[in-house]
Amino acid sequence: MFRHFRGHRHEHGHKIWGRGRHALGLGTRHGGRRRAFEQGDLRFVILKLIADEPRHGYDIIKAIEESFGGTYTPSPGVVYPTLTLLEDQGFATVAPGGGSKKLYTVTSEGQTFLNDNKGTVEALFQRMDKARRTFGGGLAPEILRAMQNFRTAFELRLERGPLTAEEIATIAKAIDTAAATVERS
Repeated sequence: MFRHFRGHRHEHGHKIWGRGRHALGLGTRHGGRRRAFEQGDLRFVILKLIADEPRHGYDIIKAIEESFGGTYTPSPGVVYPTLTLLEDQGFATVAPGGGSKKLYTVTSEGQTFLNDNKGTVEALFQRMDKARRTFGGGLAPEILRAMQNFRTAFELRLERGPLTAEEIATIAKAIDTAAATVERS
C-alpha cells in the first residue's frame, strides 16, 4: 500500500495527506512519521535474513515485504547495492544459485556483526512486526476511495481561496465527527 499511495504537499512543502515511502504510521517521539528503515538499518535486516537461511535477492525483497504485511516493499535499487556492500564488508558471500541468480549467505564475520548488534536487529524486526500487525492487509478500497474523495474536495476548496473562520469551524467539526465515528467502529 505505501509504495503506491503518495501524499500531497501544501504551499510550504509539508506533507498534508497520505503515506509515501517514509510513512509507516509509526510515530516518532516528535510526532512525525518514521521511514521504513533509517540509514544503515536495511543492512541489519538483510544480513539477519540471510543468516536465517541463504537467499536470493528477490527472496529477500519478498521476505521484507511479508515482514511488513505487504505495506512496504524495498526496491531492488536499494536491496542489491546493500547486498554488494555486505559482500564488500566481508559479512556476506555469494554461492552459485543456479543460472544467473546469486545465493547470499552470511559469513562468520557477518554473524559476529549480527551478534554484536543483537539489540538493534531485534528492535528492527519488532518495528516491522508492529507495522505488519497494524497495517497488514491494507485499507479496504472503499475507505481509500472515501479518503481520496475527501482529499480532492478539500484541495478543490483551498484552490478557491482562503477559508473563512466559519468554514474552518465547519470543516474541523466534520473531520472531528468522522474521526469519532472511526474510533467507535
